Amino acid sequence: MHIVDGALSEPVLAAGAVLAVIGVGIGLKKMDYDNLPQVGVLSAAFFIASYIHLPIGFSSVHLILNGLIGLALGWAAFPALLVALLLQAVFFGFGGFVVLGVNIVNIALPGLLMYYLCRGGIASASPKGAAIWGAIAGGGAILLTTLMVAGSLALSGEAFMLAAKATFFAHIPVMIVEGFVTAAAVLLIRKVKPEFLNISEDCERA
Repeated sequence: MHIVDGALSEPVLAAGAVLAVIGVGIGLKKMDYDNLPQVGVLSAAFFIASYIHLPIGFSSVHLILNGLIGLALGWAAFPALLVALLLQAVFFGFGGFVVLGVNIVNIALPGLLMYYLCRGGIASASPKGAAIWGAIAGGGAILLTTLMVAGSLALSGEAFMLAAKATFFAHIPVMIVEGFVTAAAVLLIRKVKPEFLNISEDCERA
């Protein structure tokens, strides 16, 4: 869900850059460097999942997996997505460099919010309940990202209102797909490798 360079106003770009720097800084501070391989795997998963995309005006439609990334990494989602988005801009021209901060915030922040909202439910619920929480995280992250992307475009001028509306409606199917994908991933991870989501002890108590 990349916004391209040239689509946003300077105040929106500045706000995105500041928030991205703060998020990446907190993410690096909170990151457990023993889990760097996990961060790398999820950064690569985002890179690959969003490689195939359909341009929609000033944005694009593709899988993001930011709900799953947020659940697994928390604040570390910011540096993980920084690396992935930067490499996509360098090698494929997806998004851009000036808009990088806004793209990071629009994708990482919803994942972080799902971490705080859904992680406890995933850890303590039954397997079926954990899958439901995973679906909420997957679909919810896409919903919030879509609203933030649309808001970023809308705040940049009335000329982008049509693109903002098109971006929201075009991502409704993506919300559904990501909900199912994240639910299945959470159900599997919770059974075979709960430490990937940092919930192993909670799962044992559940």
